[in-house]
Amino acid sequence: MRILTALLVLCTFSIGLQAQQIKTPAASPRISITQTVGLSEIGLEYSRPSVKGRKIFAADGLVPYGKMWRTGANASTKIEFNEDAMINGKPVPKGKYALYTIPGATEWTIVLHKNLSYWGVGQDYMASEDLMRFTVKPTKTDHFMETLDIGINNIGSDVAHLVIRWENTEVEFPINVEVDKRVMSNIKTAMEGTSRSDYYTAARYYYDNEKDLSQALGWIRKANELDSKYYQLRLQSEIEAKLGDYASAVKTASTAKEASAKAGNQEYVKIITDNMAMWKEKMGKRS
Repeated sequence: MRILTALLVLCTFSIGLQAQQIKTPAASPRISITQTVGLSEIGLEYSRPSVKGRKIFAADGLVPYGKMWRTGANASTKIEFNEDAMINGKPVPKGKYALYTIPGATEWTIVLHKNLSYWGVGQDYMASEDLMRFTVKPTKTDHFMETLDIGINNIGSDVAHLVIRWENTEVEFPINVEVDKRVMSNIKTAMEGTSRSDYYTAARYYYDNEKDLSQALGWIRKANELDSKYYQLRLQSEIEAKLGDYASAVKTASTAKEASAKAGNQEYVKIITDNMAMWKEKMGKRS
């Protein structure tokens, strides 16, 4: 009986050991990021290897020139678009793609590939499944990057740059997304049942993107008629000044300054004060 009990305890202990898994840090940790660009989102998934004293980009490097690279470690790097985009002047339908590269001393080839099933490049890789290929010029940097970094930087309202940095090499290319047509459509729809905030948002967009300022002025005035806000009054004064009506701009700015002070926004008070001084000077030069 004692022997049977001992065997049961030993078996239970052995099964417990087998069930346990030893965890250690990943050599190339996985990262997943999502970046908003304009009204779209761009996602990246990749594993991040480190230099660890090795030569990386060279004819005899860890990533040899002229050979297709998974652009990371382990599974192929993935890039995902939730809306249609443009890269290198070519359309990229919304969806998920493998991002491969072919590094070179003076030129890199960037590949967007439709087959996501490969671990790395894959022995069955077929160029016919590429969505696109294009070339970019690499640059050498003074800053040493120990761990591979792929990011979405230099973000504008309708463009961002995908940047690959590792060792002392950097490559980047722009990704364009559609913004203006979507915003203009939204504005048109919103104006059919307009609120104060819609008038302000539409006027702000027109002003920031140098569209029809007369239309923008009409909208911001309607916003202030419905419910004046200090930031709306400031925008109205700036639109009036942009249209060359400095007298109206100074008058509106004076009201905006008083409202900003009442709201406790000293930053706006200073900006508006500086604007008024500039516009008064321009009025003086005209007279």
